[in-house]
Amino acid sequence: MSKAEDVFKAYDIRGIFPEEVNEELFLNIGRAFSIFIKNKSQKNTSVIVGRDMRKSSESLAAAFATGVREQGINAIDIGLASTDMCYFASGHFDFPAAMVTASHNPAEYNGLKMCMNKARPVGEDSGLKAILEIVNTSPERQSVVGNIQEIDVLGEFADHVCSVIDVSNLRALKVVADTANGMGGLILPPIFKKLPFELEILFPELDGNFPNHPADPLRQENQEHLRQRVLETKADIGLAFDGDADRVFLLDEKGESISGSLTTALIADQILREKSDESVIYNLICSKVVPEVILERGGIGIRSRVGHSFIKELMEKHDAVFAGEHSGHYYFRENYRADSGVMASLVVLRALSQYQGKLSEMLEPFERYESSGELNFSVTDVRASIEKIEEHYKTSIVDRLDGLTVDVGDWWFNLRPSNTEPLLRLNIEANNKKVCAQAIEEVRTLLTQ
Repeated sequence: MSKAEDVFKAYDIRGIFPEEVNEELFLNIGRAFSIFIKNKSQKNTSVIVGRDMRKSSESLAAAFATGVREQGINAIDIGLASTDMCYFASGHFDFPAAMVTASHNPAEYNGLKMCMNKARPVGEDSGLKAILEIVNTSPERQSVVGNIQEIDVLGEFADHVCSVIDVSNLRALKVVADTANGMGGLILPPIFKKLPFELEILFPELDGNFPNHPADPLRQENQEHLRQRVLETKADIGLAFDGDADRVFLLDEKGESISGSLTTALIADQILREKSDESVIYNLICSKVVPEVILERGGIGIRSRVGHSFIKELMEKHDAVFAGEHSGHYYFRENYRADSGVMASLVVLRALSQYQGKLSEMLEPFERYESSGELNFSVTDVRASIEKIEEHYKTSIVDRLDGLTVDVGDWWFNLRPSNTEPLLRLNIEANNKKVCAQAIEEVRTLLTQ
């Protein structure tokens, strides 16, 4: 049996069921979360509990809810939900929340994402360390036990999502969405029922075994079914969701994958057309096109570390209207600063609906640079490898906001350690393909020498 320390990550809890995460652990985490909440606030509260479609999620969610109740706090069970639906419930009811999910991980995994009232983040430095410490004290059941209530928030969530766009001037678009047997299959039908778009869903059945392909749209091979269907049906756009449906990746009408950076730039462009002088957050591995577009539209761009905890904190600090990450997370002030794949999709669909042309054409002004995509390197000593690279490029513009970022002039790169493995993650962007290829080879050689 693994220790709790093994499954507490930087932003959430994640591990293999039942060897690493199980009902006993989730019971204790539920107790610990309740104690943490009571230590943070004296007001009466409840905890919202949602879950995804994995086989183990129902029992883990029940165990967590029991742990919450055993510390005298009420549990509100919203049942099957996407992660952004759980965040919505947290914001809407002004309660802390927990979502049982392992997102894009394989079927044998499960995990937990937690937040405070109004979907405020609980990350490593904003609660997870403290909760882990409480778990390790093996908190006992209290004499006063909280109640449990089941509620359905899907309808309210659908209304909320549609409220972020003006639905009065939309043209009929053909949309294909691959929900990968994940929670997108639950939330998309009631949302699109309110809209004039023609929606086809691939693999809508909720199945935590992921019988068709893994629920990780970041990997190109997992977009193949969607790519083929977009081309077969001459669809206007393809949407690829992850397992808990908080992330989305776009495919254009040619079946070409659109990077998270381009999507961030497009959404920022659309939002700032109506709300200039607003702050927009972007993480440091986003393309340079993102801060450029923000500036061009009269917005204030703020660069962030990677990860939702840092993003949400900055959004609150600067009252930012939107934030985007290269990894397909898009955050909205209207959604209690939480990320939502389907909200991002609707902003893009509204833009495409108003544009008299194809998605690939609409994106052309944002295609200014060439990128490597994320390259992973196994190294024996992560810290030493980063220091070696920093020394090599010491005459360039260097910063250590998150990992190592180096601006060489006509190209730049970020090198970050993985949170879970002895890996370095490399992202390079250059002014053209030739420079990008040369840059990749240069850094690769330095890392493998």
